[in-house]
Amino acid sequence: MAIVVIGGHSRNIGKTSVVSSLISRLRDLNWTAFKITQYGHGFCTADGAPCDCQTDDHTIAISAERDPNTGTDSARFLAAGAARSLWVRTRQGMLAEAMPRIRKELATAENAILESNSLIQFLQPDLYLTVLDYGTADFKDSARLFLDRADAVLLRGSGVELVPRWASVSLKLLEGKPQFVMGPSESLTEEIVAFVRGAVENANRGRGAAADEWQPVVDP
Repeated sequence: MAIVVIGGHSRNIGKTSVVSSLISRLRDLNWTAFKITQYGHGFCTADGAPCDCQTDDHTIAISAERDPNTGTDSARFLAAGAARSLWVRTRQGMLAEAMPRIRKELATAENAILESNSLIQFLQPDLYLTVLDYGTADFKDSARLFLDRADAVLLRGSGVELVPRWASVSLKLLEGKPQFVMGPSESLTEEIVAFVRGAVENANRGRGAAADEWQPVVDP
């Protein structure tokens, strides 16, 4: 099982579209998809708008999406072809409390794709992609904190400029990382899809080789 995490530096930057597109273009990888939402004071950290994310017990909820037609992000993942789509809701700052349940779900996945920056503090994914837009000044703390952990960068085609509008974020953190410009309407190019497939297949191949090399210890 390979784990892919998709992050981004601002709201409404296209993370959900990237996840949906990868699921659709790589359906044979049988994804289990995760939408992570952190809430606080009746507002969603995904877009800052009033929401119904808050759970009855004010702690954690994980629900499996059943209907691909509701228009929610988790429904979009299911509609794109995910084998399973899960919506994880936690109070802001309590994502750690949800990790045992997330790991339990991961254990049953063939391959997993998760939309979140904050998960990087708890998981070591096989591939972490971050979506960046040079034309968007906002830069979330979670994206800033883990920017150097990104394996590759997806640049929104509409926001590729000579000088980013970000404040206090060094481009040196991106040095040496593969950078892919997204296509028209933020579509994923064949190069991006091939890069992700290669990372997933390499991860699974590596785990298979490790399992083949393992031998139980037998007392003489």
